[in-house]
Amino acid sequence: MQYNTRGENIEVTPALRDYVEKKIGRLERYFEETTAFSCNVTMRVQRGEHTVEVTIPMPGVILRAEDTNNDMYAAIDLVVEKLERQIRKHKTKVNRRNRQTGTGAVFLDVEPVFAAQEDDHEEEEAVQIVRTKRFNLKPMDAEEAVLQMEMIGHNFFVFQNGETDDVNVVYRRKDGRYGLIEPESV
Repeated sequence: MQYNTRGENIEVTPALRDYVEKKIGRLERYFEETTAFSCNVTMRVQRGEHTVEVTIPMPGVILRAEDTNNDMYAAIDLVVEKLERQIRKHKTKVNRRNRQTGTGAVFLDVEPVFAAQEDDHEEEEAVQIVRTKRFNLKPMDAEEAVLQMEMIGHNFFVFQNGETDDVNVVYRRKDGRYGLIEPESV
């Protein structure tokens, strides 16, 4: 696996780089072939909070985790645990699908090194949708959608873009600013 490690408002020391590669390198045992994958690691410090973001783009899935802690090394550990849970969950889905279709897998059948946590059993169960909500989409622009979102007190708002007639989503980011999700034209 190739590692692309960069820092924002922090110098990535050789010790930090080695720690990241050692911890994330433990995930390689889940893959049949790791040479084709790259791992993008971004470490940043804002207001005394250490944030680590790891993205591993793979065929058919993008593994991504982010965590914030007062200690950079603890944040790295937490991100690796999140990634391992994602891999186990995805591996279960892939293996189930492969048994049905008989195709090959990207993941190896390896047991995790981390101790099983109580919430891991809940993650492997099927997704359960507990509520469905329907509403009419009113054509509007992104600024009006943000105002609507603020009025109802939600962190996101689904709307029909008046210019493109596509369904878009505005959302409030952790830093307090706003994001817009638009569908890609194929």
